[in-house]
Amino acid sequence: MIACVTNVSRRRQGQTVDISEISERIRFARESKDLEHAVLSRKMHVPERMLRQWESGQEAPDQELLRRLARHVGVEPAWLATGEGNMSPEPSETNVIPLFKDSLHPAVNLMEIPVLSSIPAGKTTPMFHPEYADRYVTVDNVKDKGAFALVVKGNSMSPRIEEGDIVVVSPKEQPRSGDICVIRVNDEDVLKKIKFDADYVHLIPLNKQFEPVTVRKQDVALIWKVIKVIKNL
Repeated sequence: MIACVTNVSRRRQGQTVDISEISERIRFARESKDLEHAVLSRKMHVPERMLRQWESGQEAPDQELLRRLARHVGVEPAWLATGEGNMSPEPSETNVIPLFKDSLHPAVNLMEIPVLSSIPAGKTTPMFHPEYADRYVTVDNVKDKGAFALVVKGNSMSPRIEEGDIVVVSPKEQPRSGDICVIRVNDEDVLKKIKFDADYVHLIPLNKQFEPVTVRKQDVALIWKVIKVIKNL
């Protein structure tokens, strides 16, 4: 998954990088090329919302996205990341060999999915309401257009999934024994590893401090498979 950083600053190879300064350079480079947000986002194969978040300082692109961005706006990646060195690549007397080739960096399929509510990794809680989206998150290589995300509450699935992490759920994917899923039982939802057994479904926590729970299949309204986990770093 393509990562974005949402803190005020981050560390890159031993030094702290101010995201607000990166956002200013991204905006300056784009405007210098007279590129609209919509045009640049299409060239990079990223949502326009993501590009605007980079420029507003809400998020920062990871290294791969930063290199792609630098290529499309015609600046040096190092300058875009740190502000150091030359902004524009220096011309060469010899034939220029492109540093980036589209064939080496195939387009990543990105999509924005709604973050609907929270899902407990602990005790069950009244079910979330899928008609309300709190916000959106950008994910890669998700084939289910009906996929959505939930914020995890509790630590019964730690250390793999911890409180504050985001799980991406696909109603289209067929759940199997051993999958981590969102399970709705008697109008309550919970996040657990599942195991099917005749007329029962076993809900298994990954945290050994929590006990497994067994429910009847007839009491299960739905089981949605978790296909991605976005860590809360």
